[in-house]
Amino acid sequence: MAPVSLVKRPHESGAVSATASPLNIEQVDLTYPTSRGPLEALKALSFDVAAGEFVSILGPSGCGKSTLLKLVTGLMAPTAGTIRLAGDPVRGPRREVGIVFQQPTLLPWKTVIENVLVPIRAMGMDIGPKRKVALELLDMMKLAKFAQHYPSELSGGMQQRVGIARGLIHDPTLLLMDEPFAALDALTREQMMDELQRIWITTKKSVLFITHSIPEAVYLSDRIIVLSPRPGRVLHNLSIDLPRPRTVDTMSDPHFASLSKQLRQIFQVMQQP
Repeated sequence: MAPVSLVKRPHESGAVSATASPLNIEQVDLTYPTSRGPLEALKALSFDVAAGEFVSILGPSGCGKSTLLKLVTGLMAPTAGTIRLAGDPVRGPRREVGIVFQQPTLLPWKTVIENVLVPIRAMGMDIGPKRKVALELLDMMKLAKFAQHYPSELSGGMQQRVGIARGLIHDPTLLLMDEPFAALDALTREQMMDELQRIWITTKKSVLFITHSIPEAVYLSDRIIVLSPRPGRVLHNLSIDLPRPRTVDTMSDPHFASLSKQLRQIFQVMQQP
């Protein structure tokens, strides 16, 4: 299946340049050495994430989605190609990046507000002014009254909102989210989709979102990038032109159904021998 060209978003007049994009990935390969020989995880991967854009990555298990996030964070280096943040090559961890993990990974002995402040302490930044920012973020997450509670006193969805606040505390340009709702029940997951959309609209952050859920990707995204089976490469780059803000009624919109069907058909073709 040949990759399709980048699709312009409706408000864009031209392609986004590397220097204008919070994230630019250009011809990235990643090969792991193994006892059985080299293993290609990613191959000739290229795409951008524009300022304020919500981009989801969909792909089969083992296609390199989580590996891609490690490359963007600077925890790993590509075998070939270049990853740039705000035009500068990534050569290690960068403060411009915030991360939200599959599990909230909150420290059980710290209060909610102290968990939010963990990255500030880790980066050696001044805690004083950031405490007010942490309280403002918790207010945005509808968790202000739980600032002095402990993680065990919160529901799964509330804990994940604390994780999002922690990812935003240092005001990153780009927020990476690695299947943040995968461990939640279906009802909480839908509620968190609405919460994340609200937070994204408020903060205007660029987001790179990893998910296995087609409805979740269609509901949240401006664009969806579909990766091939390993080695992961861009097969499709699909613009999601549903109006915002999206609501529960969006999921019954015929265009929502059409976009979801188109993506399911792509995966059906992938599974064919």
